[in-house]
Amino acid sequence: MCTPISKATLGRIPQYLNFLRSLDDKDYVSATFIAKALNLGEVQVRKDLNQVCGRGKPKIGYKLTELIGCLESYVNIKTDCPAVIVGAGKLGQALYGYSGFKVYGIDIVALFDNNPQVIKENQDKNIFDISEFELFCYRNDIKVGIIAVPQESAQQIADMMVKNNITAIWSFAPVDLVVPKTVSYKREDLALSLAHLTKLAQD
Repeated sequence: MCTPISKATLGRIPQYLNFLRSLDDKDYVSATFIAKALNLGEVQVRKDLNQVCGRGKPKIGYKLTELIGCLESYVNIKTDCPAVIVGAGKLGQALYGYSGFKVYGIDIVALFDNNPQVIKENQDKNIFDISEFELFCYRNDIKVGIIAVPQESAQQIADMMVKNNITAIWSFAPVDLVVPKTVSYKREDLALSLAHLTKLAQD
């Protein structure tokens, strides 16, 4: 029976990958080396890697290329995963224009909005009227949705995404949304993150 991987472990995999990809002078790498470089607990790193990729070789660690490949395969980032954004304002368009998502296999293929003026002013981008959302999701097998709308509209958009078989929702709306347990959901609170960063800077 496979051991379930915690969300915390999954959340650290991109951090491991970013670091490992920056190494070009090593054939092998140990959990101890990774932990020190990322300022993480050695026991935690060892546990994470053991769960996902098995144990490294004693006194040597993991072969770098194999470890990277294992982590990539585990989070399935070698296969493009199409995603859509609802809300084509400044935040939505900024997310759409960010190329870093593709490193992890996320390809944002379209934005949706209910403002005809926004759609008209951005004809060079894949911005569609919200009325086209259902058909687009069906034709492109969309499973990831990003919410970049005001909080008063966020729950309605989340419900629409769930109805159209989207199974992972990333929301930037400053409100907690209700989704089925079968849907992965993360709320990104930009204000809270900035407040936390500011507090750390003042300490």
